[in-house]
Amino acid sequence: MAINLQKGQRISLEKSNGAKLQQICVGINWGAIEKKGMFGFGSSKEAVDLDGSCAMFSESKQLTEVVYFGNLGSKDGAVKHSGDDLTGDMGGDDGLDNEVITVDFSRLDAAVNYVAFVLNSFRGHDFGTIPFASIRIYEGSPKQVNEVFAKYDIANGAGFAGHVSMVLGVFYKKNGEWKFNAIGEPTKDKKLEETVRTVTQSYL
Repeated sequence: MAINLQKGQRISLEKSNGAKLQQICVGINWGAIEKKGMFGFGSSKEAVDLDGSCAMFSESKQLTEVVYFGNLGSKDGAVKHSGDDLTGDMGGDDGLDNEVITVDFSRLDAAVNYVAFVLNSFRGHDFGTIPFASIRIYEGSPKQVNEVFAKYDIANGAGFAGHVSMVLGVFYKKNGEWKFNAIGEPTKDKKLEETVRTVTQSYL
C-alpha cells in the first residue's frame, strides 16, 4: 500500500502479502488555540472541538447511517467512534489521537457500498487558526498503528485555511473489493449535515 497518499489517489485495500485489509482507523489529533493576554502579558488556552464522522451509503448512493459524536456505533457493529473530544490537546501535542473511528469491513452490512469520512469544526474555528491538526487513516487499532496510508496536515496544509469542514476520503466497494479514494478537500459547509450532502453530491 502507498504511504501518505496524495489527494485524488485511489488504492486497493490489499496488503503486500496479498491479504485483504479488514480493519482501518481514522485518527484525528489537534490542539487548543493559545490566546495572548492584554498587552501581550500572559496567555490562556481556548478549547477547539473538531468532530470526525463516518457516513455510510448504499450502492444507489442513499445515506444509510452516520456515526458521529451523537451516535458512537453503527447498527451492524462494524463502525465505532471513540467519543467526543471537546477541547483538543490543552498542553501541547501529546502525539495521540483525540478521536478515533474504527471500521471493520468484515462486519459491515453487505448493503453498504460507500464509507465516507468527514471532519467539522463544531464551534466554527477556522482550520488555519488551530496550532496543529492532523488526520491519519491507518491499518490497525486505536492502540496500535500498523501502517499509515493517508495523512493530512490541516492546520498547515495549503487550502484548508478559511474553512471549517472537509472531506477526508471515501472507501468504496467495486466488484466485491474495497478500495480507497483519498480526497482531502475542504468544503464551504458549516455543519455535519451539509458536509454529508456535499459527499453525496460530489464524492461518491
